[in-house]
Order: sequence, then C-alpha cells, then structure tokens
Amino acid sequence: MYKFALTLATLTATAVLVSAEVQACARAVYHGPDGMNITGRNMDFKDAMVSNFWVFPRGMKRSGASGSRSIEWTSKFGSLAVSGYDISTVDAMNEAGLNSSLLWLNATEFPKDDGKTPRMSLSVWAQLYLDQFATVSEAVDYTRSHPVQVASGEVPGRPGSLAPLHLTLSDASGDSAVLEWIGEKLSIHHDRKFQVVTNAPPMAANSSTRHTGARSTHSTSYLAVAAPKTASYARAFTSTR
Repeated sequence: MYKFALTLATLTATAVLVSAEVQACARAVYHGPDGMNITGRNMDFKDAMVSNFWVFPRGMKRSGASGSRSIEWTSKFGSLAVSGYDISTVDAMNEAGLNSSLLWLNATEFPKDDGKTPRMSLSVWAQLYLDQFATVSEAVDYTRSHPVQVASGEVPGRPGSLAPLHLTLSDASGDSAVLEWIGEKLSIHHDRKFQVVTNAPPMAANSSTRHTGARSTHSTSYLAVAAPKTASYARAFTSTR
C-alpha cells in the first residue's frame, strides 16, 4: 500500500501547482508499455469539497448506510481514498490495483425505493467495490447478480440538490467499466476500450445498451473527447499488472 500511497500523494502535490481554466471533470485510463496502466482524473468543482485522505484496512465491517435493508459486507482489501466533504469516497484505489472514481452526470436518476430491493448510500457506492474486488470483471459480475438500489443525498451547501453521479472502475490490467443510473435503471458499460469518461453525455447516448448486465460498444467519437490539458486539481492512481 505504501507504493501506491506515495505515488498518489506525489502526483496530487504536483498537480496542485498547475493552474488553468477547466470546464469539466474527466477520468482517463492510459494503456502503456510493459503492462503499465495508469488511471487519472481531474476534479473540477466550484465548491470546496473538504477532501482528505482516508486509509481503510482489510477486515472492516461495512454497512450500506441506507436504512433497514442496507447491504452489509466485510472488506477483503485495504484501500486509500480521497473523500468528498469528508462523508463519501470519491476517488480511490485498493491494494489489488482496482480504481474507482465518481463524476457528476446531470442525466442521473437514482431509483425510488421499491420497498424490497437491498439499498446502499451513494457515499459508499465506490467503496463497496474497493473493499470486495480485485478486478473490474469481478465487480461487474457481482453487480449483475446482486441488484442493489443506490440512494443519493443532498450536496452539502446545496439544499434540495441531490448528487447526480456516475461511477467508473478500472484495474491493473487496464480493464474499465462505467456504471450509470439512467431513468432509474442501472446501465453497466464494461470494456477496456472505455478509457475516457467525462460529465456528459451518458455512456448510453453513445451506444445501444441501456439496461443492466449488457455490454456496450465504445465509439471512436467518445474516445476522442479530450480531457483538459491541465487542471487546477488532479489525482492519478498508478498500478501495474
């Protein structure tokens, strides 16, 4: 864990020194030589997010923190996370090299409580995968076979404004997935070609896949969306196979 903690801290400190106008968050996965794969993202949000580093060990008892039907689990992997408002995991990597990032997506519509499906808070959505899985494929397989409703909450300092976020996953092999709640249904987009994700449009707008469990095909035009050349704040997570 020390190796990736040092990498993350160094890259974060370097990026803080860079200042430029940016328009949106972006997450990108670089497939390099000799099995090297790097996941990076910039955080462009006008409000102060009160971010801190959180270190989580293996063996932690967890709850979905969303009422009596909240899912529960015990962490199998340790992880290093960057918090949002000190209430939520926003960006993180576990000791197996699985990365997660939450990005804004206005088209998000989280499901209404159906009174029967297990639930979890948006604040621990990313952390569930970091705690339990080493690869994107494992995380996607679990999600397809274990329906869970994600419950959003108000953005601190913005009364009445629910956080509309989608989730990206990547791993040490360079595999990638994007999870989005569109029309109250979960869409899973899984392919190592999904290297670049921004705040809009939804991935479903670039493919014919709109339902849970299906594999969508990445379009060249979506890959061509460029992340900002520089960012006022950036984080990168490095992992190798």
